Amino acid sequence: MARRQRRRGRPVDGIILLDKPTGMTSNDALQKVKRIFFAEKAGHTGALDPLATGMLPICLGEATKFSQFLLDSDKRYRVVAKLGERTNTSDADGDVVETRDVKVNLGLLERCIAKFRGETQQIPSMFSALKYQGKPLYEYARQGIEVPREARTIKVYQIELLRFEGDEIEMEVHCSKGTYIRTIVDDLGEMLGCGAHVTALRRTGVSAYPTRQMVTLEQLESLLNQAREQEIQPKQLLDPLLLPLDTAVQDLREINLLPVMASYALQGQAVQVPNAPTSGFVRLTAGDERHFIGVGEIDADGLVAPRRLVASRQPEAR
Repeated sequence: MARRQRRRGRPVDGIILLDKPTGMTSNDALQKVKRIFFAEKAGHTGALDPLATGMLPICLGEATKFSQFLLDSDKRYRVVAKLGERTNTSDADGDVVETRDVKVNLGLLERCIAKFRGETQQIPSMFSALKYQGKPLYEYARQGIEVPREARTIKVYQIELLRFEGDEIEMEVHCSKGTYIRTIVDDLGEMLGCGAHVTALRRTGVSAYPTRQMVTLEQLESLLNQAREQEIQPKQLLDPLLLPLDTAVQDLREINLLPVMASYALQGQAVQVPNAPTSGFVRLTAGDERHFIGVGEIDADGLVAPRRLVASRQPEAR
């Protein structure tokens, strides 16, 4: 008897801005979205802790080729922290390891917060997903093992105190990639002399994506059920929510290629473009329609060399 072939999913391309719920890992959220869209390929762009909520861009299909650019983009957060308690994970999911009296006034708090603005060095938490000898740091931490971590340069463009009530503070942070908000909170607690940990964290922005276009898993599930009730293909209701591939690289400078030059680039050939930048990555479009074809990089000869190209798709069967 022939073995029944498992369906792999459909070739759907685009980016969905998921509003991740609390208590769920980013990978679990990714798998749910992939199942709802019945996508053959999916990936997220920067994990959020289970405690955290908010914007988690999920790339489907060809969009996964450009996920790194979203990983490298700036982020915005709103964080609530409790003063007086330090935990082993720097958030409420961990165990309290130290309790101290809170003797903090508004002036001291604002002066300490100001020290985080600009470029600083940050040592990542042991409970982060950064890898050491091939294993995530949190795996060592769960075994009670502490390994050396190098301080990394981060940049905090904006950090503002929104609320200070008793032993609770709320802040808004705009920062560079690789910034750990719970590490900022832990460091702030030590500056204040009382300790602190994150009790709530919400990512409100990634790159220039609009918050209003976020959708919840409940909304996606509802559309899936609605399609079944109406006996229509779910993609008719779901796919209009997808953002275009090139929104992942909207921060890159555009290089618009003539159709003949675009054809060379799509074959993997570096091309010469007048007035091109002298270095860095660029967003490649083709023709008067400015059709997005991928990302290039200025090579040592000043040519635009293709690095990530959008594969052509055969139209889906209806």
